[in-house]
Amino acid sequence: MPVPFTKMHGAGNDFVVFDAVTHPIALTPEKIRRLADRHFGIGCDQVLVVERATVAGADFRYRIFNADGGEVEQCGNGARCFVRFVRDRRLTNKDEIAVETLAGMIYPRLEPDGGVTVNMGVPRFEPAVVPFEAAARENVYDLEVDGRHVQVSVLSMGNPHAVQVVPEVDSAPVNTQGPLIERHPRFPQRVNAGYLQIVDRKHVRLRVYERGAGETLACGTGACAAVVAGRQRGLLDDKVDVKLLGGTLRVSWAGEGQPVWMTGPAVTVFEGTIDLDRL
Repeated sequence: MPVPFTKMHGAGNDFVVFDAVTHPIALTPEKIRRLADRHFGIGCDQVLVVERATVAGADFRYRIFNADGGEVEQCGNGARCFVRFVRDRRLTNKDEIAVETLAGMIYPRLEPDGGVTVNMGVPRFEPAVVPFEAAARENVYDLEVDGRHVQVSVLSMGNPHAVQVVPEVDSAPVNTQGPLIERHPRFPQRVNAGYLQIVDRKHVRLRVYERGAGETLACGTGACAAVVAGRQRGLLDDKVDVKLLGGTLRVSWAGEGQPVWMTGPAVTVFEGTIDLDRL
C-alpha cells in the first residue's frame, strides 16, 4: 500500500520524512537503504520517522536512520526539519515541541522568520560516554590514521564526533581519510569525522564525513561539535556562524556544562507516496 512521505532538507542535508503517527509503517534496514538510494529510491542522507511519544512530557518520538540502514541517536538538521514537518502536517500547533530521541529530549523551536532553533543539549567529553578508547579525558587526542598522526577533539553531541582543525577545508582529505576515522578501532560505535577551518573567532568553515552516510552538505550535530571543539581550544567566541557546503548555521555555546544552541533553515522540497512493499 502506498504511504505518504515528504522530502526535506536543512542546509542541503536531505531527508525522507514519514508520519508514523497517522500512517504506521514498518521499515527494515534494507528498505531504508533502498529509500536512500539516489538512483533506485527517493534519495536522502537520512530517513526520519515521526512517532507517538513513549515517555511523559514528550510531544513526539523522533527516529533517525542513516542511508546505510542503521539507526542513530541524533541529527541536528533533521531536528529542525522535524518541527517544520509536524507543524505543516498539523500534528501540533506549538511553536516549540518536546521531542524524544535515542540521545534524550530535545526542544526545537520554530522562529517567526521560518528558521528553527534547537537546544541540542550539553556536550559530553568523557571517553566512555562518546564512546572512545582513551585512558583519560583530553582536549585533544593523537589519533593514528593510515600510518599518520592527526590531532582530534572528541566529544558527544548525543552522537560521537572527532573534529580536527585544518588550514583549508577545500583541500582536506574528507573522502579519503574520513572513512578511516569513521571506522577507527578506537571508536567502537564509529564516529562522525569533522574538518574545521577557522576563518576568524566568529566564522568557520566545516566539512563532515558522517557515520553511515558519507560526506553530506551539512551536519547539524557536526556544526555544534566543531564550535565546541574550537571553543575548548580557545579559538572561537561563544556565537559562531558555521559555513557548510549547503548553507550556514548559527551555533552558540556558553561553555562547559551549558547546552549548545543551533539555528538554521528547514525546507520542504516535495511530497509524494511510495509503495514500500515494492522497494
